[in-house]
Amino acid sequence: MNWADFRMAAPELAEEAGKLLERTGVLLVGTIRKDGSPRISPVEPLFAGDELYLGMMPRSLKAQDLLRDPRCTVHNVISDRMAAEGEFKLHSRARNVEDAGERRLYCDGLKAKIGWSPEGMEFHLFAINVESAGLFITGGGTRIIKLWRTGEAVRSFKQDVLGEKTPLD
Repeated sequence: MNWADFRMAAPELAEEAGKLLERTGVLLVGTIRKDGSPRISPVEPLFAGDELYLGMMPRSLKAQDLLRDPRCTVHNVISDRMAAEGEFKLHSRARNVEDAGERRLYCDGLKAKIGWSPEGMEFHLFAINVESAGLFITGGGTRIIKLWRTGEAVRSFKQDVLGEKTPLD
């Protein structure tokens, strides 16, 4: 499902996720290399219209990975080992965006956000289709976990330092 549908299915989770994914202006995308091993790469996110977009340089390895196998993980950047700001990840599939109007929407949105656009240049563009999500917030010796999967409600847990989970629902 696209980002707008995810927002409707899990509004509180999507709101917190949006803040975390845009906090630094860069996120990490995990892709599957040609040999089946994982690759992690930084990329700039853009929320525009109903989508979460990831633009990439032409023929970049991460783009080639997604063209071959659209499965990916999107993860916010954390700044310390405790992830005090929160940790968010999406398991998703990347949709290769070739529609001229949608690419123009991306270019206009990026121009408004950072003052630059790849319009007129060659670039790869992917929209992220969300399949599941997880939010992890640490504080006070415990961790709050919120998990969501397509077709399910958000499930919340409290996890102690030994890894024991207690449902909060």
